[in-house]
Amino acid sequence: MPRRSAGILPFRHRGGNLEVLLVHPGGPFWRNRDEGAWSIVKGELAPDETPEAAARREFAEETGWTLEGELIPLGEVRQAGGKVVTGFAVAADYDPETLCSNTFDMEWPPRSGQIRAFPEIDGAHWFLAAQAEEKLIPAQRQFLSRLQTAINGFNIK
Repeated sequence: MPRRSAGILPFRHRGGNLEVLLVHPGGPFWRNRDEGAWSIVKGELAPDETPEAAARREFAEETGWTLEGELIPLGEVRQAGGKVVTGFAVAADYDPETLCSNTFDMEWPPRSGQIRAFPEIDGAHWFLAAQAEEKLIPAQRQFLSRLQTAINGFNIK
């Protein structure tokens, strides 16, 4: 059975343009990566947890922000490593400067015996939809077109 995650893609309209909030993963492996490295805010489902509950929990843990509003389902995607991600969108307007991510511990440098703490997310940024297409992990790019379809279907401005 593939690993399962769920996440949230905040969006807003500015100057007639759709913008989405993406996050950059923390830790040394992602430090110098940009294009194709950004993500929706997501995390793994706990046993017996629904995708929506996991997405809401992970969003709060990884950003420190309160999530308000109804979630718009964006379906599932399968990432290159086999993980299945269920996506949701929400109309929101967070200030990336107020991001307060939780941390994880890992041995760094490798085989050094030193355990260091790293933020799960080391940055957040609002991107125009076209910019987000380049920044997102390739499998998650499908969420952008699904969001635009949902927005058009619901007349969300």
